[in-house]
Amino acid sequence: MSLKVLEEERGEWAVLRVSGEMDLVTSPAVRQHVHDAVADGRRSLVLDLSDVLFCDSSGVGVLIASRRLMRSCAGQLRLILPARGAEDGSHVNRVLAALGVRRLFDCYPDLSTATQQGAAAGPLSA
Repeated sequence: MSLKVLEEERGEWAVLRVSGEMDLVTSPAVRQHVHDAVADGRRSLVLDLSDVLFCDSSGVGVLIASRRLMRSCAGQLRLILPARGAEDGSHVNRVLAALGVRRLFDCYPDLSTATQQGAAAGPLSA
């Protein structure tokens, strides 16, 4: 399976909808989309990972690097990791929790919640 990244805008937020598998081969595409958004002056970014079916350490590395990049430019990064997504449960949510890095990210269950002004990240179960 391949990776697809669709871009859209939701108010001040640049939204990247990622679907497929984030692995060694495909993860650089996500990294490039994040860098392109920052280069275009976007400082509020949502990565919608609802339809990511697989994520390995390369994908996790891209998420951590994206967080670091957004913080370095005084921006904000939010992830969409629904409790039910990517068929039977958010694979990325489980991977991040298993690696102990889930707490590094502001996570939301859906796009409308993630793009609300001043929204506080709610707890998501792993």
